[in-house]
Amino acid sequence: MEPATPAPSAVSFREALGFWFKLGFISFGGPAGQIAIMHSELVERRRWISEKRFLHALNYCMVLPGPEAQQLATYIGWLMHRTWGGVIAGALFVLPSLLILIALSWVYAAYGNVPLVAGLFYGIKPAVTAIVVQAAHRIGSRALKNSWLWAISAAAFVAIFALKLPFPAIVLAAGLIGYVGGRFAPERFRAGGGHAQGRTTTAAALIDDDTPTPPHARFSVPRLAIVLGVGMLLWAAPMALLMATAGWTSTFTQMGWFFTKAALLTFGGAYAVLPYVYQGAVEHYGWLQPSQMIDGLALGETTPGPLIMVVAFVGFVGAWQSPELAAWFGQDSFAAGALAATLVTWFTFLPSFIFILAGGPLVESTHDDLKFTGPLTAITAAVVGVILNLALFFGYHVLWPAGFGQGFEWPAAFIALAALVALLRFKRGVIEVITGSALLGLAWTWATRT
Repeated sequence: MEPATPAPSAVSFREALGFWFKLGFISFGGPAGQIAIMHSELVERRRWISEKRFLHALNYCMVLPGPEAQQLATYIGWLMHRTWGGVIAGALFVLPSLLILIALSWVYAAYGNVPLVAGLFYGIKPAVTAIVVQAAHRIGSRALKNSWLWAISAAAFVAIFALKLPFPAIVLAAGLIGYVGGRFAPERFRAGGGHAQGRTTTAAALIDDDTPTPPHARFSVPRLAIVLGVGMLLWAAPMALLMATAGWTSTFTQMGWFFTKAALLTFGGAYAVLPYVYQGAVEHYGWLQPSQMIDGLALGETTPGPLIMVVAFVGFVGAWQSPELAAWFGQDSFAAGALAATLVTWFTFLPSFIFILAGGPLVESTHDDLKFTGPLTAITAAVVGVILNLALFFGYHVLWPAGFGQGFEWPAAFIALAALVALLRFKRGVIEVITGSALLGLAWTWATRT
């Protein structure tokens, strides 16, 4: 054994703040890429936390609803610098993406029909379809380890595609199947894979394997009660204000309530909850058109931060197009859109902070690896079928924008196929694929105009 490298000196709050601010602007690549960036920076380069403690926190975040990369940043920030450290780390993971998406959503809403912008989105939409297919393939290859899980995935697809069952019902049913199956056939519901396996290192970390849990991270019932009470207050206060000023049926209030529910259903990542967001935002409330939902996902893919930040686009465009809100803001659609985007982001991410600040001390009470449960395994399998349905939904609206029998978009099909080959065969990044597809779409639209 090589002698251990001395642990780094204590990290000041200001130094940590600088890193979390930087991370918010470079966190591209989806959860896997974001977690890889944090592992490289915090475990390998800066040595703020050991690999074992990093993976221990990640395992907890993986079993929570919500964006695991943002929750992991919150957890590490909290472990290092108490509650405000966690709040700032998690908030800075989201804030740059929110500001960028508000700006891009405004460009989209105000100038989406300009030929240049329309041409770019003509190529982006098929690329998004390919990205969702890749997500189904990636998650399916990791999650569907036996015939039982394949059957759950197929049943979930039929339930949402043919029976039009709501996403929460599918999640609950899958969780129940996993609970029963885990008791009577545990070998069929034992989760495998996961993120990168731990590896040994001789470099000591600031928060090392044997570093005692700091006093603020130790479990206590009064502290848990305070966290839960403050969390409920931070949810109830803006909701009560919306109801008092706009009423329960207002678009703002309904967005707050809807995205609160969505925040509690994001097991399996953003792609899993997108069908639920689509069902609500497009089919039930009519805030967006189907094609706009695809455009929003494209913008979410090309900005830093969690992919679930697409909810900011949904809020902005939904408010921009709402006569009620435009009139409420004196016809200032931008103000309505920016406020809606901020509100839905608040209601979507608030539960993530509560989960970490309330559950973190329980996790720190043991440094043994957390085990995936049967229900989570079954839910992940169901998520694959749900994502496949999402891919078909996107593909239909991209390739037959006017409906079956009204013409097939061969250029869009070519771009989608090229994007899929680039993703699956050549392992190209999402940003590269979207950029190349956008340029192809622009070239095609300009060629057909001249």
